Amino acid sequence: MTNLQALTDKVLSGKLIDKEESICLYQQPLSELCDHADKIRRHFCSNRFDICTIINGKSGHCSENCKFCAQSAHNHTSAAQYPLLPAEEILAQAKRNHDQGVLRYSIVTSGKCLSDAEVDTMCGVVRKIKEQVGISVCVSFGLLNQQQFQKLKDAGVTRVHNNLETSQRNFPNICTTHTFQDKVRSIRAAQAAGLSVCSGGIMGLGENFEDRIDMALSLRELGIQSIPVNMLNPIPGTPFENNRRITEKDMRRIVAVYRFILPTASIRLAGGRGLLPDHGKGCFLSGANAAISGDMLTTAGITTATDMKLLNELGYEVGLCNE
Repeated sequence: MTNLQALTDKVLSGKLIDKEESICLYQQPLSELCDHADKIRRHFCSNRFDICTIINGKSGHCSENCKFCAQSAHNHTSAAQYPLLPAEEILAQAKRNHDQGVLRYSIVTSGKCLSDAEVDTMCGVVRKIKEQVGISVCVSFGLLNQQQFQKLKDAGVTRVHNNLETSQRNFPNICTTHTFQDKVRSIRAAQAAGLSVCSGGIMGLGENFEDRIDMALSLRELGIQSIPVNMLNPIPGTPFENNRRITEKDMRRIVAVYRFILPTASIRLAGGRGLLPDHGKGCFLSGANAAISGDMLTTAGITTATDMKLLNELGYEVGLCNE
């Protein structure tokens, strides 16, 4: 029995693999690795596919110095800058997404965190969405505390997004204005408030494959079940503008290894997917079972209609996962 088959059987039996075994997966032939990962996906997640959309609810002027980000005030990019969008605009976009068959809608804002007044404003927006649109609402409002998360939950938010971005070891290489532990603290505060958490990272930040594995293991330890896997889109004006782009083969291997480490999770292709020649099709056959559709925060994405057509061709059933 090969190591790959043995590890597949271990995961299918409900056992967890460790870091050493995860490293072993990186040495396996890509095609076989992806086939086994997809088998694990089908076993634990069937053909359910979780598709979501996002809206850039507040853009630019961010105090944080994340080296990948077009919205950081420390970087010099052409990203739009504006305060919180009017409630009517956020609501209208929620309605449009719902009409296209999207079941999950996330409001994302720039900055380290929203103020208490901004949180209260957004709670009012969320209530309007819940009253008028049959869509699940997620938010990505930065490093909030438990009291703020509780207000959002009471308003109707079901899930909070907060990426770890990379491994704890690599984090100081991408950001120094907040820490990996600040991220973990805020994630645990959201969980304490009774919210589901969506958290993942960006591939192509100068990390090595062990960093990618370490981040996945950190996510597993935190009990995260919705995991965005972003590809760095090197933005001119950021310190990472000349970073090497992740390839389609890189992404398929990352997704497949993540499926072994996190067998029951929604592994979600996110930012940068439009850079892939096949728009992620290969990854959807390698263990991924979720995606962000439509435009990203500062870059163009793939239309929801295009994604729905592809998912239908692949035999997926669109529906909420890991609520």
